[in-house]
Amino acid sequence: MPKVLVPLAEGCEEIEAVSVINILRRAGVEVVVAGLNAKPVCGSRDVMFLADMDLDTALQNDYDMIVLPGGQPGVNNLKADRRVINIVQRMVAQNKFVTAICAAPLVLATAGVLDEKRATSFPGALDTFPNVQRQQQAIVEDGKIITSRGPGTAMDFALVLVERLCGKEKRLEVESALKRQ
Repeated sequence: MPKVLVPLAEGCEEIEAVSVINILRRAGVEVVVAGLNAKPVCGSRDVMFLADMDLDTALQNDYDMIVLPGGQPGVNNLKADRRVINIVQRMVAQNKFVTAICAAPLVLATAGVLDEKRATSFPGALDTFPNVQRQQQAIVEDGKIITSRGPGTAMDFALVLVERLCGKEKRLEVESALKRQ
């Protein structure tokens, strides 16, 4: 079973975090939700999250994918955390999936893993990184780096992640069940 790390920082975008966690778990993926510390995480719209564990504990495990939700000041909190930058760099070096949505591709750019890569983000988030090949599509894949634009693309983004981890058949199964409900 694939294993995914979703780090949550104070001020994360709730729709992006919940959509990804929910859709991946529906697909049978093991999702580890990690707060930057051991306290509950307050999202950008005052929704409280109770993480599975703190990031230090989570980093004792290996993952097939990392998913960074956007939202502010959540993205600024993620990119200021050296542990997050290190895991992103390490996972890229190991050719594992590194994914981000909304303003969170800024974390990837800060980590130096988007240089000369195609990526999308919330409009303007990557403007100070001229070496990123900014795209306008809702979801952009460049190798194992997958980025998406924002809250309105969260469900489609999550379904793409399911497909990359579990195959097209599993994606169609999860997507079909969502439409029946």
